[in-house]
Amino acid sequence: MLNSHKASYMKTYQTDQIRNIALLGNTGAGKTILAESMMFAGKVIERKGTIEAKSTVSDYTEIEQQNQRSIFSTVLYTEFNGHKINIIDTPGSDDFVGGVISAMRPVDMGVMVVNSQYGVEVGTEIFGRHAERLHKPIIFAVNQLDHDKANFEQTIDSLKVSFGPKVTPVQYPVNAGSDFNAFIDLISMKMYRYKGESGECEELDIPAEEMDKATEMNNALIETAAENDESLMEKFFDQGTLSEAEMHQGIRIGLLSRGLFPVFCISSKRNIGINRLLDFIINVGPSPDKMPAEKTVDGKEVKCAVNDPASLFVFKTAVEQHIGEINYFKVVSGKITEAMDMVNTTNDGKERVSQLFVVAGKTRNKVTELVAGDIGATVKLKNTKTNHTLCAPGKSIDFGTMTFPNSKFRTAIKAKNESDTEKLGEYLSRAHQEDPTIIIEYSKELKQIIVHGQGEHHLNILKWQLLNLYKIDVEFIPPKIPYRETITKIAQADYRHKKQSGGAGQFGEVHMVIEPHVEGAPDPVKYKVNNKEINISVRGKEEIQLEWGGKLVFYNCIVGGSIDARFLPAILKGVMEKMEEGPLTGSYARDIRVAVYDGKMHPVDSNEISFKLAGRNAFKNAFKVAGPKIMEPIYEVEVLVPADKMGDVMSDLQNRRSIILGMDSKKGFEVIKARTPLAELSKYSTALSSLTSGRATYDMKFSSYEQVPADVQEKLLKAYEEEEEED
Repeated sequence: MLNSHKASYMKTYQTDQIRNIALLGNTGAGKTILAESMMFAGKVIERKGTIEAKSTVSDYTEIEQQNQRSIFSTVLYTEFNGHKINIIDTPGSDDFVGGVISAMRPVDMGVMVVNSQYGVEVGTEIFGRHAERLHKPIIFAVNQLDHDKANFEQTIDSLKVSFGPKVTPVQYPVNAGSDFNAFIDLISMKMYRYKGESGECEELDIPAEEMDKATEMNNALIETAAENDESLMEKFFDQGTLSEAEMHQGIRIGLLSRGLFPVFCISSKRNIGINRLLDFIINVGPSPDKMPAEKTVDGKEVKCAVNDPASLFVFKTAVEQHIGEINYFKVVSGKITEAMDMVNTTNDGKERVSQLFVVAGKTRNKVTELVAGDIGATVKLKNTKTNHTLCAPGKSIDFGTMTFPNSKFRTAIKAKNESDTEKLGEYLSRAHQEDPTIIIEYSKELKQIIVHGQGEHHLNILKWQLLNLYKIDVEFIPPKIPYRETITKIAQADYRHKKQSGGAGQFGEVHMVIEPHVEGAPDPVKYKVNNKEINISVRGKEEIQLEWGGKLVFYNCIVGGSIDARFLPAILKGVMEKMEEGPLTGSYARDIRVAVYDGKMHPVDSNEISFKLAGRNAFKNAFKVAGPKIMEPIYEVEVLVPADKMGDVMSDLQNRRSIILGMDSKKGFEVIKARTPLAELSKYSTALSSLTSGRATYDMKFSSYEQVPADVQEKLLKAYEEEEEED
């Protein structure tokens, strides 16, 4: 049921009255409580919820309340001083980075919440990098300054290491620690002192003992603001200062170019600094029409203008019981109204936007229209999902898709009750729609359903949802490794297939040579195998780019008609069948040249099946004596790790058969680059988290296939033999 805390339709805010922000930061930074404080300040909620009481607007799902942390991004809003601020609260764990990236697409600014006890944490660094890639302005809100271990100066130092010298305080705390209730604002040059936890404060003159420090920091802020605009710089040189309005102008320009990162002081728990932060977001933060125009896939610019043709981008799709699919979108241009007909340019479908809502968690308030720059939601669209574009009929606007990080964790999944298998497929597809970082692979090769995600916790949440929301009990089982098989030397084999049953028989004989395929190598002319020379005359050549990577090159070298040309496709088919199920471990074979140079046929008994079987078995026999090798997938791994944990992480990587490619320092963290076999990366995200107390992260992407060491090959062959015996 769609809830509303207001009986009437909510007012329509114009583009210049709208601000769009995402709350970013590490788990435990305090984003969800900051969101509560912002809504409380705007009187959107009457009282603040708490995580302990499971009463926050943001973390409203059962699984989030159980875990006491944000798992999904949540769309919220507040109303403040005649403006609407759309807020997206994001998860703080790297496991749920998909929610962070989708949240950053529709917003115009990130508010990075930093725990003053710890300064820059791995989440701060990760989400900061995503903001940089998406060129989103960032402001920092140093939170929990009321904690007895709060350290503002140390936090600023760590921010400057990670984000550069343009990290500039616009406020600083007077008494950080358990008694924290006041800060100096360097724009207004006033002290703000708060009473209790109501958010009420008094504006005071700066105490004499703080004036020198405040003046010095104010001068630094003015200079940084002036640097972003030539006319302001001239004024600063002439007058030695800037007015509050001029400072706003300079900071705004710096924000948009990411040439300035303002820092604020808050305690979201005690409602300290919230009003000043909201004032800044309204007065200095960019409205959607001040941001660079959105670009379509064909490079056209679409301005955030209310009088232009309507277009919207869906950045999130969620499924809720009793409601169905909810699509969350940003109006990129024009105006969206109730009962509006639109075209889905992603799939050429037609849609009607029947109802419009602004949302605060699970509370949805109806609106009659949403203008360019606003964020809203709708239900009951027929075939519109995350990453889809809708626009006015007759227009061709497509904003493309969001890019998500590579998967870092994989597991095989199966329904404990076989009758649930079909239903499982349906809900896994739905899970991918809701969270594009969950990738579903139906592997014909491995005969498994493989689920890829960002970490073990990420996929455990999926498992919980399948059981608790959809009543499908599943188990995770170790995923098989997609090995490949190849050869290292030349080998020759003959095979005769002969079968007699009643009158009809089967006969086919094939002689072939196989060798490793090397790109650019000349066609064969002569082979020397077992001290015997075999002369080759190539009559036909077929290069097959294999679906699973690598090549098969097939030569017809038959002279004198020993095998009829019409049987060559059957021989190739037999070879391909065996390459799909390699002789060593049943894995795909690759990078092999096959030359069929002789054979025999029978005028009556020879047929396609005979030569297919002869070709298959000749290839199998030759493969086994051609120095067969198992190849394994190798991944490039980049680990971001605090310096004090570098030795432990390095040692662990080496134990996983990694080749260390290099090390680097980056913004307060160490970066280790390595090449690691996929077989050794099972549950690596969990192991890394354990080694570093959750302070490290990593990225991985497929690099190449390489031969496994002899001892590993021996183990794999033995395991395959045992498996075959069991079967």
